[in-house]
Amino acid sequence: MTNQQQTTLVEKHTVSMLDETQRLSDYLPGIFTIISTRKGIKKAIKKGLVKVNGETGHTGDWIKGGETIELFQNNKTNENMLVEIPIHVFYEDDHLAVVRKPAGIAVSGNKKRTLEHALPYNLRLSKRNDALPLPQAIHRLDYPTSGVLLVGKTIQAVSTLNRLFEERKIEKKYIAITIGKMPQSGIIDTPVGDKSAKTIFRVLNTVESERFGYLNLIDIKIETGRKHQIRKHMAGIGNPVLGDQTYGTEEKILKGKGLYLHAVFLKFTHQLSNNEIEIKDDVPEKFKKIFPRFY
Repeated sequence: MTNQQQTTLVEKHTVSMLDETQRLSDYLPGIFTIISTRKGIKKAIKKGLVKVNGETGHTGDWIKGGETIELFQNNKTNENMLVEIPIHVFYEDDHLAVVRKPAGIAVSGNKKRTLEHALPYNLRLSKRNDALPLPQAIHRLDYPTSGVLLVGKTIQAVSTLNRLFEERKIEKKYIAITIGKMPQSGIIDTPVGDKSAKTIFRVLNTVESERFGYLNLIDIKIETGRKHQIRKHMAGIGNPVLGDQTYGTEEKILKGKGLYLHAVFLKFTHQLSNNEIEIKDDVPEKFKKIFPRFY
């Protein structure tokens, strides 16, 4: 591993005996808390941040059982990748933060313009011993979706918050505007990407529209967080989210106004302070222009 002085061991895992050998890149997804996705694991291996029995790991290494696998993190952030984007901060302490993700920006990724690359300009650096050089988003919002987002600032916080999500102890609510006549409430449990998914919706208000027939202001709660879940589920019942250029009906796509989907509410118990954190955001102005009487 190059420049080891700039890395810190963040997680260690001992492999149980396996029935069949597996490649390192196939075995690790879901093992570590800080990085759980296949893409993230491959990136960490490529950067030399994974060691197997003290030696730098490679994606094609065979794992059979008994190995000690260590995950390291870089202590320094690549300042060339940071970007100054003003981000509204609802809550912040030494462990975590709750921020508002703007529409039209990715949460993370290899591109410079991401929410995570903007966080160091908007959040205080944690003074904890396990502080992350770059605060990490705990969940995701689609590129065109805006709203409340939970961020971990330390290794312990990321681990704890990920567990809360897995145990469904973090409550999230969204608000959206959908197209077409629809029932007053409902539950959609159609799988997304071959994985179980559940979306609960309730219509708050409906207005007639010359172009769209009907526009509905709806409250949404999801019990799973699959990629594009809300957008796919609403389009699947014939009520796509207004402004959805991916899943919307061709002749009814509103362009130039963005997606009318906003994460409006987040509630959880702070496991490190035992305080209840409840964040309720206001809806974007574009929602109020369509439903002025409601607001």
